[in-house]
Amino acid sequence: MEEAQRRALRRGRARLVAALRVAPLWEPLEERGLFSRPMLEELQSAGSRGEQARQLLIDLETRGKQAFPIFLSILRDTGQGDLADMLVKECEWLPAPTQLVDLRPVELELRGEKHNKNANFPERLSIPVPAESERPRTPPAPGRGSAVDKRNRNLVYELKADPCGRCLILNNVNFSRASNLSTRVGSNVDCEKLEKRFKALRFDVLTRQDLKAQEMISELQTLAEQDHSALDCCVVVILSHGCQTSHIQFPGGIYGTDGKPIPVETIVNYFNGSHCPSLRGKPKLFFIQACGGEQRDPGFVVDCDSPGDEAPGGSLESDATPFRAPVGNVDEPDAVASLPTPSDILVSYSTFPGFVSWREASRGSWYVETLDSVLEQYARSEDLLNLLLQVANTVSAKEGRYKQIPGCFNFLRKKFFFACK
Repeated sequence: MEEAQRRALRRGRARLVAALRVAPLWEPLEERGLFSRPMLEELQSAGSRGEQARQLLIDLETRGKQAFPIFLSILRDTGQGDLADMLVKECEWLPAPTQLVDLRPVELELRGEKHNKNANFPERLSIPVPAESERPRTPPAPGRGSAVDKRNRNLVYELKADPCGRCLILNNVNFSRASNLSTRVGSNVDCEKLEKRFKALRFDVLTRQDLKAQEMISELQTLAEQDHSALDCCVVVILSHGCQTSHIQFPGGIYGTDGKPIPVETIVNYFNGSHCPSLRGKPKLFFIQACGGEQRDPGFVVDCDSPGDEAPGGSLESDATPFRAPVGNVDEPDAVASLPTPSDILVSYSTFPGFVSWREASRGSWYVETLDSVLEQYARSEDLLNLLLQVANTVSAKEGRYKQIPGCFNFLRKKFFFACK
């Protein structure tokens, strides 16, 4: 199947899952050779009609280069031509990449960024369309029931529950005087964006604001101790000041409003297989807007005409504080050496370890603004790692005296696609 056809199926998945009548499809799918009888019986056992439709669309991507046109034909034959027409339009809108193996991030243009500081959302991707003869040929589909076929179908996390999981947002704005940490003006803008975004992505969102370190730990432990058996994933978002700290697995520390840091690896380990058994085998995603240290990155080319630290559009603030050695029990990392290797975990950082993360008072942080825009535009078609590549590429290209690049520590075993409403 062509990459553009795969992406069309993913962009149209929400509508197809909601409207697709699967019962009339089983017989023609077998007659046209797309699926064998045992494969169809497995699809029919997936659960509700919507769950069967979702699994059918995932499996369809593995059925060879003729799977897409045959599926369109079957849709029209079964009176579902409107869905076929929708897929054709999606496919025409999304040109195939020049190389199937090209995983470089593409540049996102923020609409009117140079002229309108309130522009938030990126335009569509600009990718050259090669001639038909230049497009690489998709290898033939693996034999039905083969090990490769089964492996491909198992390389995507399934998000069938609604809501698909819980999302906890910890937003620290106001810090105690004793902490010597500044008020994080603009963080509420970030928080509101992410609340709306993750609700739209079918998460049950809970927000807590201005928590001391021990209160943050309590909220995280409460979430980890809940029963997630009926859910498919879990998301934790932390917006706060940050710092460098000693670590074994995951770098960085997050400050509570009392100025006491919590190592990121401590936060992550509350949700590993030992401490949170109901999330075993399920993706656990962490998004952290905080500085990784106090280094300011001028980039490869410094704008010598810039008089200060400001970027176009408003004043800049950082979430940086100097490195501090852990003090007190609240700052001590868990005995991570005795814990199992993390799996099904992804930690997305707003900046490279040791460096400053920038935030504007009126628009919020560079990282969250871009993450929200990318999710708005491409969450229906791209897996999480590709989304984060786009975020990194866009943030790193921002103009100004200082630079910033987000990154992630990825221990996911499969591709993760958000379940959009």
